[in-house]
Amino acid sequence: MNTRPILLVEDNPDDVELTRIALAEAKIANPLHVVGNGAEALDYLFRRGAHAGQEDGGQPSLVLLDLNMPRMDGREVLQAIRAESRTRSLPVVVMTTSAEPFDVDACYSLGANSYIRKPVDFGQFMWAVKQVGLYWLVLNHPREDQPLVPPAPL
Repeated sequence: MNTRPILLVEDNPDDVELTRIALAEAKIANPLHVVGNGAEALDYLFRRGAHAGQEDGGQPSLVLLDLNMPRMDGREVLQAIRAESRTRSLPVVVMTTSAEPFDVDACYSLGANSYIRKPVDFGQFMWAVKQVGLYWLVLNHPREDQPLVPPAPL
């Protein structure tokens, strides 16, 4: 069973809490690691900055990525994830309020596995997060050769 963490890259505390609740209600056992901006997400994924030297068993099972965030937006994060061999095959689901065709096209062009517009309605938001969790963590069969993150360079 896959119990590697889910990385939630989200700057809205309400969306973070709703995501926690939805995953718990879906009985997703994977721990949720939350970062509030894109720069911190890359630090976590590449074990640098405040996350240097941390060991947690490798890459997350899934990245849930907001687009519009401070410091570094989701498109830049997605581009950095896909540019690095250690994270290239990491499942990334963009969850954002934007339904703009430009954003959708840009995210898929950068390698997003899925693009989901966050519902404004509480119940629909909860349903969407549950479905994402169940699909990516229960139904989907990931590649066996997904690399672990090597230790940070000295």
